[in-house]
Amino acid sequence: GRYGRRLNVWDWSSHRYVQAIDVGEDSAPLEIRFLHNPDASEGFVGCTISSAIHRFYKTQDGTWAAHKVIQVPSKKVQGWILPEMPGFITDILLSMDDRFLYFSNWLHGDVRQYDISDPKNPRLVGQVFVGGSISKGGPVTVCEDEELQSQPEPFVIQGKKIPGGPQMLQLSLDGKRLYVSTSLYSAWDRQFYPDLIREGAVMLQLDVDTARGGLTVNPKFLVDFGKEPGGPCLAHEMRYPGGDCTSDIWV
Repeated sequence: GRYGRRLNVWDWSSHRYVQAIDVGEDSAPLEIRFLHNPDASEGFVGCTISSAIHRFYKTQDGTWAAHKVIQVPSKKVQGWILPEMPGFITDILLSMDDRFLYFSNWLHGDVRQYDISDPKNPRLVGQVFVGGSISKGGPVTVCEDEELQSQPEPFVIQGKKIPGGPQMLQLSLDGKRLYVSTSLYSAWDRQFYPDLIREGAVMLQLDVDTARGGLTVNPKFLVDFGKEPGGPCLAHEMRYPGGDCTSDIWV
């Protein structure tokens, strides 16, 4: 029942452990993304349990520090395993021009886009719900919500109601196509989204407004891994053949 709380800094040249950065008890920092700018010694980390994004950076004295720049409020609920449901941030990524940060709330069901032109003060510019645990008509009732006026509608695409929530993300190099998969980890899939085990995961495409910010679901794009010849599959990671926004090497 205990989860990680630290970012660990290593010196690759000497293989020496340098420093730990504490981002809070049971925060569970999961995905780390540096800015693509090679001269920028900073980046962001998504903390799953605490549903927070921290900016980390190198200080003038050569040490590293971090501070929280985004907090997704938990929702007070009934009909769930706990009285409060976190967003449960499971993946983050940065656009190639380091202008936008994206992350997925696997439990709440939304994908978010933030303008990080000022990395110290991210600004929400896009949001879309593509599943999750708080949709109308489901077993969960939201009693108190700091962000939404009402529970989102169930997400249906091409006649299929999508099980699970948005999980891994991948962005095209031009920043215009954001792909989303729905499986996190089979044990957690089974616990939180049993329908996902029976029906399989999907891959979706979101169209991105790279000028002003904004996300919309492409209704013509659906890859259904529930129809694989060997039975339903739990799709997780995505990669572009010629490179994407989390690639280290491009062909």
